[in-house]
Amino acid sequence: MTYANQAQLSGARQDILAALADPTRAAVYEDVASAPKSVTDIAARLPVSRPAVSQHLKVLSDAGLVTAKRKGRQQIYHADPAGLAPLRVWLDAMWSDVLGAFADHVATEGAPE
Repeated sequence: MTYANQAQLSGARQDILAALADPTRAAVYEDVASAPKSVTDIAARLPVSRPAVSQHLKVLSDAGLVTAKRKGRQQIYHADPAGLAPLRVWLDAMWSDVLGAFADHVATEGAPE
């Protein structure tokens, strides 16, 4: 991965990692990723208040991980499939670099015993 590409993705990647670093927020994301839900539905599954769930959803939304659609009086939150793309690209590139370095090492030093 080139430095220019890495720098371009770093802001989005950092936002995603920061959003998911909080265990409660990660649980909110996993809950929404399993099926679309309202704030009330999410709060019923977790030991946090509805206002706290709303705050977590705001952070997840700002990071591009969830979107909301109005259904009557409620907002129904959905995981955005494209939200994890910058992180996925970074991990794929990093994994490719690691495998390439290992292949170079094996070619010059031989396979580990």
